[in-house]
Amino acid sequence: MIHKPKIVVIGGGTGLPVVLRGLRDQDADVTAVVTVADDGGSSGILRNYINVVPPGDIRNVLVALSEMSPLELDVFQYRFKSSDQFFAGHAIGNLIISALSEMRGGIFPAVQELSQMMKIRGHVYPVANEPLTLNAEFTDGTKLSGEAEITAAHRQIKRVWVTTADGADGDQIQPVPEVLAAIRAADQIVIGPGSLFTSILPNLTIRAVRDAICESRAEVVYICNIMTQKGETDHFTDADHVRVLNDHLGQNFIDTVLVNIQPVPKNYLDFKQWNEISQPVGHDFQGLRDLGCRVISANFLRLKDNGAFHDRDRVVAELMNRLHQVHE
Repeated sequence: MIHKPKIVVIGGGTGLPVVLRGLRDQDADVTAVVTVADDGGSSGILRNYINVVPPGDIRNVLVALSEMSPLELDVFQYRFKSSDQFFAGHAIGNLIISALSEMRGGIFPAVQELSQMMKIRGHVYPVANEPLTLNAEFTDGTKLSGEAEITAAHRQIKRVWVTTADGADGDQIQPVPEVLAAIRAADQIVIGPGSLFTSILPNLTIRAVRDAICESRAEVVYICNIMTQKGETDHFTDADHVRVLNDHLGQNFIDTVLVNIQPVPKNYLDFKQWNEISQPVGHDFQGLRDLGCRVISANFLRLKDNGAFHDRDRVVAELMNRLHQVHE
């Protein structure tokens, strides 16, 4: 039996599904580890009303790895119009995930059951089986709790950490055991792309997850964001992103960084439509090398709907290329 390479992708937000959609069609065993600290939009409302893990990021990851028909996926992703007062803004998939979480006594068993129903190629693991709260300390010494509030504050973040409803911190939080097992068995660990402080780091500030990654023999690849994010990474270079990751984990753990060097046309971006973005991430290749990183710089850019995104096919081709080189 031929060994399928095991790839673990860690993150949340809109960047994670892009990479997963491309990996789904590769001959690989793919596991997505998804943040449970989102508290904005439909996810936040459901979290507050019925005390479930926020389902939005999980919903998008399920869709990315699903082999259901386009019509079935469209129904799952359908979001009620704002004029539908009771259901305003809710995606049907969020309601289904929330209902199954109540029926099965937690988000993890709910997602495993839904994975079978949705014909998932791979595995989808919420990082924990309970909602987590993201906390941040800013460079001015002030602190805030809640992912949505932290992002809206538009202040420079110094560090973030997660807590449970009863006050347990990252040292005490128990991640889902399957998450740790997947990380330990991985041939490649992929981090990002996604919001550095609010999508990626909430997973990594759980000590058990952090330790498993640092102890892993797998190559750790960071897909650096193309654009900086308002209120999170203003004026950041690619090396700044890696430096923040390393500081939170207490060691230089990123082995390889994928960096887009294709210029983003200034007049193409619609900053009103994509109001989270600020400017292209700056390059500091010497800084990356000083952090012990292998740098792969290439055209990873895809221009779409007046926004700048990662080109899924080019990113996935590079990830698979890294796997083959490492294991030759």
